[in-house]
Amino acid sequence: MLTMKISSSLIKAYKIISCNYQALLLHGNVQHFTMTMRNTRIHLFSMLLLIWAVICAASAYGAPAANLWPHWQNHDVHSLVIVDHVDWNLILQRYVDANHPSGINRFKYSSISQKDRLALKSYLQKMQKIEVSSLNRNEQKAYWINLYNALTVDIILDHYPVKSIRDIDISPGLFSNGPWDVKLLKIEGQEVSLNDIEHRILRPIWKDNRIHYAVNCASLGCPNILPLAFTSQNFDMLIDKAAADFINHPRGVSFSRNRLQVSSIYFWFQADFGGSEKGIIQHLKKYLFPENVKQLNSVQKKMIHRYDWKLNE
Repeated sequence: MLTMKISSSLIKAYKIISCNYQALLLHGNVQHFTMTMRNTRIHLFSMLLLIWAVICAASAYGAPAANLWPHWQNHDVHSLVIVDHVDWNLILQRYVDANHPSGINRFKYSSISQKDRLALKSYLQKMQKIEVSSLNRNEQKAYWINLYNALTVDIILDHYPVKSIRDIDISPGLFSNGPWDVKLLKIEGQEVSLNDIEHRILRPIWKDNRIHYAVNCASLGCPNILPLAFTSQNFDMLIDKAAADFINHPRGVSFSRNRLQVSSIYFWFQADFGGSEKGIIQHLKKYLFPENVKQLNSVQKKMIHRYDWKLNE
């Protein structure tokens, strides 16, 4: 709705400028043109304020709500099929630096070989041929998370070098930002985007807030990209460690001047963490180390939040 208003304002401003420029040419009425141009500047200023409000709103709320895509509810509880993620696992093992001194895992985008680029493309093609609806729920969850992360890495590599994933403006829409809304996959005849996977499949179907520690947006502020692919067998072990690693790192939770600072993830997705700051704190306490819980209990509970969108390389 706001985007429609902005578009309408742009068109209106353009018509005003065009009409009054023609009036000047035809009638030489400089005083009238000066007055109308003043009104035009006021209108354009109002339009810019509206654009600024949209940007601020996007920054404040940060992400789409969970909105179920019914097609992907289909599954087979009796299925014994295991999806092969070995190609993605090998890429992660070769190019994820899990020992960076910052405590944030890095992906070595600049080092990836042409052979492994082709292997990643091949993996994405194979994943799109799988009949996801015939898998059991645990296999589906691992499938979607690995697919999301592999596609994200592939997008970065296709546009590398880049300072931030937000600079890859390939999504449709005048004010879209980043690659999250472009439909790059086709699965079971359905065109699928990164946002579809996260907000229309993973979040609404599993309702597991730990998913936020699994999907990786190629940014320093994001929970770590892991050096292993997720499977139905290792998910709980990997995801609980990923949650603890993130929450006990300063980009997840930190304390400064008697204030609690958390990742913006907890504000963008507050609905997944109890719907309130109290709910966020309860979640954090599940994973905080004892010394950090003690510090949390001693600071003001009113939170501030931040996020670092620089590329995780």
